[in-house]
Amino acid sequence: MRLDKFIWAIRLYKTRSIAATACNKDKVKFNDSPSKPSKTVSAGNNIAVKVNPIWRSYKVLEIPKSRVGPKLVADYIIETTTEQDLAILEEQKLINQQQKSFSWGGRPTKKDRRDIDRLKE
Repeated sequence: MRLDKFIWAIRLYKTRSIAATACNKDKVKFNDSPSKPSKTVSAGNNIAVKVNPIWRSYKVLEIPKSRVGPKLVADYIIETTTEQDLAILEEQKLINQQQKSFSWGGRPTKKDRRDIDRLKE
């Protein structure tokens, strides 16, 4: 099975075109080297996917015939990412959530801008 089709079938990416684009942009490694979307995947191969700031790595157990449900993904791959990397990813998610809650809501409205101008005077 093609690499882009495989990572789409096991639900690492939402669509096959997004999976192919990720392969072309070197965000997917196949056996520790960047790969094209047309690379053939077989059981026993290693796949790594870039999830900022880490690489999540997986080992292929079987090849599905078509896209699988979320509950069946564990039958086809095993995640081999280290605990340290997963901790870094969780920390990054918390930081992003905190920054999102403290941020402004975007560009100020006309009323907000007038209030800001009054405070400056």
